[in-house]
Amino acid sequence: MSRSTSTMRAVIVDPEAPGSLRLTDVPEPEPGPGQALVEVRNASMNYGEVRWAGHQPPGSVMGYDAAGVVLRAAADGSGPAAGTRVIAFGPGAWSERAAFASDGLAELPDSVDFADAAALPLVGITALRTLRAAGNVLGKRVLITGASGGVGRMAVQLARRAGAYVIASVGSPERGEGLRELGADEVVVGLEPVEQPVDVVLENVGGPHLVAAWNLLKPGGSLQSIGWAAHDQPAVFPPNGIFSLGPAKSLHSFGDPSHPAPDLATLAGLVARGEVSPEIGWRGSWERVADAADALLGRRVPGKAVLDIGPAAAPATEPAATAAAGTRR
Repeated sequence: MSRSTSTMRAVIVDPEAPGSLRLTDVPEPEPGPGQALVEVRNASMNYGEVRWAGHQPPGSVMGYDAAGVVLRAAADGSGPAAGTRVIAFGPGAWSERAAFASDGLAELPDSVDFADAAALPLVGITALRTLRAAGNVLGKRVLITGASGGVGRMAVQLARRAGAYVIASVGSPERGEGLRELGADEVVVGLEPVEQPVDVVLENVGGPHLVAAWNLLKPGGSLQSIGWAAHDQPAVFPPNGIFSLGPAKSLHSFGDPSHPAPDLATLAGLVARGEVSPEIGWRGSWERVADAADALLGRRVPGKAVLDIGPAAAPATEPAATAAAGTRR
């Protein structure tokens, strides 16, 4: 994509900077025919983005989740008009202005704050699509591992809304704070307290945890493998470890956030109606992007970390102070 001569500020990959992230001046993007130019008001950070930042090409503009206002509509006539408040998903989001594909944008209701909207895209799409893939969960037992993270907290809310009996598994009692208020019927540390089989697993941890979760799955059940917080730990199944009498159990991977506009609109609508809550565990100026990244990597953020873009950013809200706020509905 060609670049204009105008510049803007953005968070880029810099292997020499703390966390491999640096806020600096870069050329402003020139949108393609099917892209709109958006003035970004807030952006949010995902654990995976921060963890793998140092593996991205130096100079790349980081981020995918954002909310803001359309400055220039797509030249091909698709997508929202100029002046529209939007929720956005696409590369280059941690910047003052970003070019997003029309099918990565949805209109944002006036009642939804930009910061709340920015916390939704990737975690919301992931939770929504994996629950859909699992089928009808009404009255079923749904186990969500790594439930204290961004995907987990959204999945707890969506599963409860769909009529499931929700079991939220976390790494420590502190990480489980607020999950009952979001709709979890049980909050457990690890998987040993789960004594009865489950119908569905949304699995965010990976490694040995994935194997243990598989063993809790009923015949005919579905395990959706979402994340791998276990880092380099493999998931090792013993001989015949996947054999099960009765209807087949299934394990599915997830990695498809393509064409997200309809789901972004659904998520924004749920927030506008007060049916789900964006879970923000850290919020502050993007001048403190390294601090936010460190808090995410240290697992000190319940939910999402949100960046206020621009010079008029609000004072940082630290994880400890927002744990209670993360339980709001």
